[in-house]
Amino acid sequence: MENKLVSSWYNLQTSVPSSYVQPPERRPGNAVLATDLKIPVIDLGGEDRDAIIRNIIKSSEEYGFFQVINHGVGEEVVEGAMRIFKEFHAMPMEEKIRESSKDPNKSCKLYTSSGRNCQDVARYWKDSLQHLCPPSGQFREFWPQKPDGYRNVIEKYTEELSKLGQKILDLISEGLGLGPKYFDGDFSSDPLVISHHYPPCPEPSLTLGTSSHKDPNILTILLQQEGITALQVRKNEAWIPVEPIPNAFVVNMGFMLQIISNGRLIGAEHRVVTNSGTVARHTIAYFINPTKETLIEPAKPLLSANSPPIYKSMTFGEVLGYFMNKGPYFEPEMRL
Repeated sequence: MENKLVSSWYNLQTSVPSSYVQPPERRPGNAVLATDLKIPVIDLGGEDRDAIIRNIIKSSEEYGFFQVINHGVGEEVVEGAMRIFKEFHAMPMEEKIRESSKDPNKSCKLYTSSGRNCQDVARYWKDSLQHLCPPSGQFREFWPQKPDGYRNVIEKYTEELSKLGQKILDLISEGLGLGPKYFDGDFSSDPLVISHHYPPCPEPSLTLGTSSHKDPNILTILLQQEGITALQVRKNEAWIPVEPIPNAFVVNMGFMLQIISNGRLIGAEHRVVTNSGTVARHTIAYFINPTKETLIEPAKPLLSANSPPIYKSMTFGEVLGYFMNKGPYFEPEMRL
């Protein structure tokens, strides 16, 4: 069972298998929820650019998360991507594996649980499809060809997300005083898209869809399926549920932005809980990544005698290695 996709056996279970049961201190049933707090919502279509920048920086300092509306990505593009990924995860397991196994370097892959190299405390209740999606079109030949139209639909979606991501990064870099194009080039040239499929779970208080972690990248733009609240952000030892907003994206700071801003912006901890309903939950995560050779360090314009660097300088490839081998608790490796 552990080597099979969750979607291939979950409906045969009346309880969570022992390998998926989280330790008591990690179980969502034992957590404190901050239902009185909400992740900020930012209207990118507003006319006051300075106000938008201030709201983005404030949200990134206080929460590490915000949602964006009026973001410029067409509704038909968003709906098309969600539809095609749902269709992919609904295919027979053998067909999904065949369609996602074309890349000898495994930049395109289908996996279950966390997909990391390290041994997790418990497994996670999800299946995921991931592949690189640079604007150059490189790696497209390794993308799935089924369902019909997959490549065209996802190419359009990732092109639009690339534009949105660069717009948000320009606003962030301007708000930090780094100039509007600081994150162009190597800082954002290796994006990755991951489609997560979280089947219904018979005992959601015992397991997790995704562990508590900080994303090891620059920025993440997430599309949530409407109607199911499962993403939670940690603040002051409590968890804030992030409710889906129609045609909105959730944006969160990656830990690389926390390093570059020398701790000013928060790469906030977040996790995904499961649900016991009859409908699976789907999300699409667009990760803005640097090249593996890119040096990640506090931005020099932000440093001074009163504000010395608090993080080491490392290549992104080295940071990613720590994350894949040590799991979500890799942050201490980065501090001076």
